[in-house]
Amino acid sequence: MTEEAFEIERYELREPPTYLFSVSRRDFLGTVGAGFLVVAIAGEAQAQQRPAGSTLEARLHIGEDGVITILNGKVEEGQGPRTEFAMAAAEELRVPIERIRVLMADTDATPNDGGTSGSRSTPATVPLVRQAAAAARGLLVTIASSQWGVPRDRVQVDAGTARGPDPSRKLTYQDLGKSADLTQAYSQPLPTNVSLTAPADWKVLGQPQYRINGREIVTGAHKFPSDVERPGMLYGTVLRPPSFGAALVSVNLDTAKSMAGVTVVRDGDFVACAAASSFGARKVMDVIAATAVWKEKPHPSSETLFRHLKENGRETGMTGGRNGPRIEGNVEKALAGSKKRLKAVYHASYIQHAPMEPRAAVAEWQDGKLTVWTGTSNPFNVRMQLADAFKIRAMQVRVVSPDFGGGFGGKHTGEAALEAARLAREANRPISVRWTRAEEFTWAYCRPAALIEIDSALDDKNTILAWDFANYNSGASAIDTPYRTASSRIRFIESESPLRQGSYRALASTANNFARESMMDELAEAAGVDALDFRLTHLENDRIRKVLTAAANKFRWAERRKRPLANRGIGLACGTEKNSVVAACVEVEVDPRSGVPRLLEICQAFECGAILNPAGLRAQVEGCILMALGGALREEILFAGGRITNPRFSAYRVPRFKDLPPKMEVILVDRKDAEPVGAGETPMIAVAPAMANAIFSVTGRRVRSLPFQTAMKAV
Repeated sequence: MTEEAFEIERYELREPPTYLFSVSRRDFLGTVGAGFLVVAIAGEAQAQQRPAGSTLEARLHIGEDGVITILNGKVEEGQGPRTEFAMAAAEELRVPIERIRVLMADTDATPNDGGTSGSRSTPATVPLVRQAAAAARGLLVTIASSQWGVPRDRVQVDAGTARGPDPSRKLTYQDLGKSADLTQAYSQPLPTNVSLTAPADWKVLGQPQYRINGREIVTGAHKFPSDVERPGMLYGTVLRPPSFGAALVSVNLDTAKSMAGVTVVRDGDFVACAAASSFGARKVMDVIAATAVWKEKPHPSSETLFRHLKENGRETGMTGGRNGPRIEGNVEKALAGSKKRLKAVYHASYIQHAPMEPRAAVAEWQDGKLTVWTGTSNPFNVRMQLADAFKIRAMQVRVVSPDFGGGFGGKHTGEAALEAARLAREANRPISVRWTRAEEFTWAYCRPAALIEIDSALDDKNTILAWDFANYNSGASAIDTPYRTASSRIRFIESESPLRQGSYRALASTANNFARESMMDELAEAAGVDALDFRLTHLENDRIRKVLTAAANKFRWAERRKRPLANRGIGLACGTEKNSVVAACVEVEVDPRSGVPRLLEICQAFECGAILNPAGLRAQVEGCILMALGGALREEILFAGGRITNPRFSAYRVPRFKDLPPKMEVILVDRKDAEPVGAGETPMIAVAPAMANAIFSVTGRRVRSLPFQTAMKAV
């Protein structure tokens, strides 16, 4: 297992056993159009004999009407894979993108492609889509060649039609959809030797394409999980503890149970009710909550968080005991003998994912089978959670994840799905559970807080002699330095987290890169060398060098650093994560009275291999910059007495329009010679350190904690 994969698994349930499909319902025909139904199989035993998505039928369906449906288990939560998959299929099939439909994230209809995490949709699933589409195109060519008695290389496919030497003859995908040859091909293993279109010949890929379902989203026609309705549906809510770790001692449900049209459930500490409306359900829950008696327990506060992480750290290895610390040379000896030694401690607070759509689920039981519609990044894992909870087979659970309103790594689990399913079984009615914003802030998991200690030294030539880096709690993602050092020790130290924590966009790389790039500026200052030149001297990664140079040149770094403006400063940072690279140059203004920093300009260069969709990629990078701005400026979860003290947007400040930089430039470096990789996370990691370095250039003070608002008050 790669370190990246393990880093994700630290906070998530492991992938479930792989099944090709569940037995599909007849009404699935309505979702893919007329033609051959491709999802039904004999059962679980047969499904386990081959990997998910290993046949053509697992990936692609050609209807008799010529509409082509691409099947995959990934999830659309705003990052744009639906459009990217459609583009990949259209490219290889040689059809207009309008002819492509994409069916995603339905455990009864799509293969298990694993969770939508780790920026894996582009490097892992797009190749499978292209492979299946190219195989279908190859089948069309083979049949045309056989029918016409001409060599395969004399048959060309364009606009969904195969043509040969005789212009009067043609064969279309619509013809293929009616052919028995397709039925036979569906069940065969997906060929691995198909020829994919070279980037130099791309006609669809590499061109800007806006969301294929953008119209439905902006007009409100799209149904998010919160919009799902079923006949006879009730609305549910759950009794929440008053503080973390509180145990339910007693509760009186008699009054609630006597109310007409109300269903009440208690299973241990789980207490919930359902009524005809969300408002009605919450009024009933108010009655229940008033009778509840809880036993609470002591809990650390955000005021003592970092001392708590330090005191409870346990050095079990780089990644949870799988490997020891990474050591090169003798770092203790190098530090002890150095003349220029710098030590610093960096902090990153807990922050919430704060999606626009909180957790939501609708559950329905019919004939012993459970169907759940929910916003989750991991529908197949949620299916296993539900099957385990109700002691039923996975084949008796269907999880559908409609395109939902943001996840950012925060919806890999199925809490709302489990709650809705429990209520639905008791009520014998479909149940909708929608978390409130306060519930989302309080009971969803957070991005792990980080305490990072760095001890470093320079030799007499101002090169890095020693690098000792220790991350407490947040993880090992992007923990390795890309800079050349004579000796180093790099450690991840687990700790006891006061809050529930889990995956977040970019995982721990945001904190690790913030600390490393901040210290690189401190080392550059100690060496008396320009921050850009210092990095270029030590960088061994040529890809980072190129994006750093591109951003610095566009920003006019060399010129602007010589002409500082009043109350304004510039800074830069770079890094790598998920096999992509990023660099950012920023200008920050600091209010001389309040000390509040404001981002005036950012120029960011990003490279993730060959660009599949420039419009989608630019949107990803810009979204990452703005999201990272929140964690840099103000976002932090505050807690005391086992309670979140700022569980609302009025107290938890995500970026607002007035926080947006007046000037934002994005440089997309396109490398047609490299395989494309994901872009949903790495563009975040350079924003905070670049701003921190710019703040120093204005104030002369180092800001070593995130968010800056809290850090600047403490300075």
